[in-house]
Amino acid sequence: MPAPEYIRKLREKIGHDLIIAPGVCGLVFSDRGEILLHKRADFGTWAVIGGMLEPGEAPADAIVREVMEETGVQCLPERVTGVYNTPVITYPNGDQAQFVITAFRCRAVVGEPRVNDEESLDVRYFAPNDLPDLRADLRVRISHALFDLPRAQFFFNGEWCT
Repeated sequence: MPAPEYIRKLREKIGHDLIIAPGVCGLVFSDRGEILLHKRADFGTWAVIGGMLEPGEAPADAIVREVMEETGVQCLPERVTGVYNTPVITYPNGDQAQFVITAFRCRAVVGEPRVNDEESLDVRYFAPNDLPDLRADLRVRISHALFDLPRAQFFFNGEWCT
């Protein structure tokens, strides 16, 4: 699904200038322990599943919606694994954004992964030790989801906190 209506209206006012927005990502694992990734249509790179919250939407509800929209897989959020900032992203149309991401470890419940919208070129599961080329920050999120840590991870005063 393209950017929510409120973001399109905001862009009409500010153009391509940087916005900071809340987002979610789902680290969706199969019963075989594989993680669900998609190849993004905008950049042609592999990434975790995620997106922006709609006004009034709870983050856990947003990740269930995003995973279904992008992959056709129904998932169940199990826990928050961390809170992250993305790097500043410049989209092909020139829009700049940085997202504050709430990451959820999720369990795939129903559905086989498929390209389910225009945001993805490919969707599939990968073994954690056989991941495709990913941005470093996405690898950090995956690593935090793989371990059964007692609390969500966050960056504070230059270091990861647990």
